[in-house]
Amino acid sequence: MKTLCLGEALVDMVCERPAASLLEADCFVPHFGGATANVTVVAARAGGEVALAGGAGEDAWGEWLRERLAAEGVDLTWFALRPGAPTPVAFVAISQSGEPSFLIYGDAISSAVGALGDGLLDAVEACDALFFASNTLVGERERKLTMAARARALELGRPVVYDPNVRLGRWPSREAAARAASACVEGAFLLRCNHEEAELLTGESDPDRAVDAILAAGAHHVVVTRGPRGAVLRGGGLGADVPGVAAETVDTTGAGDTLMGTLIAALGASGYDPSILEAALPRAVEAAARATEHFGALE
Repeated sequence: MKTLCLGEALVDMVCERPAASLLEADCFVPHFGGATANVTVVAARAGGEVALAGGAGEDAWGEWLRERLAAEGVDLTWFALRPGAPTPVAFVAISQSGEPSFLIYGDAISSAVGALGDGLLDAVEACDALFFASNTLVGERERKLTMAARARALELGRPVVYDPNVRLGRWPSREAAARAASACVEGAFLLRCNHEEAELLTGESDPDRAVDAILAAGAHHVVVTRGPRGAVLRGGGLGADVPGVAAETVDTTGAGDTLMGTLIAALGASGYDPSILEAALPRAVEAAARATEHFGALE
């Protein structure tokens, strides 16, 4: 089953030495980036059939991204380069503990949605499942298109995989982020979030109660990641508590994307059989740990 992944691709300019802030960063190295694009590439590397619905600018960096995606085996039927639009670039500083901070130039989401035009619903209908994150919910136009794609996928009985992946700095307020992100919980075949996002979606600070609230809101299966402490799976009669994997962490940028891409590949290969999640989650946690051991989301 082919999964359509809706979202951004961009260039991460990473300072490959610990820096407390971008003010201390003195040299940057280009890396492939964009949360949804990262998920798509990881899934393709793991043998999944995936397509990226989005785009970049029609410039040298956009060509670079498209060539990388094509080389990884990602279906680019619904990925286009926009004339006159610069490819977004993110400058990234990594702290001593491996936590990234970003400064993004250009609008990755507008580039993605603008490149799609009116073809998004056609893409949904041509694929077998849909994946998206909350990044395409921030702007009004992108939110309308994303919600229309979600509604069409659900109408067709397609599995919808949702990763809130909330970046509060992109939103006008925490309340606006919570409202938009929680509107996509109902009907999700799989929802992946961390503890902070689970609290944002539900208002519950207790992790177990937050998971229960997400399931009660209509998600079929929930994976909550806990950083170095692993992840838990709940819902649909499934349950797993996967411990963390030791890693020599230098950059956590791609951990969540890697975990999500690994799960999407496993689900697609199984025909979206939910029972595969119990076996796939340990592999996903392992892959996420390994992803923190190098700079950039992808090697």
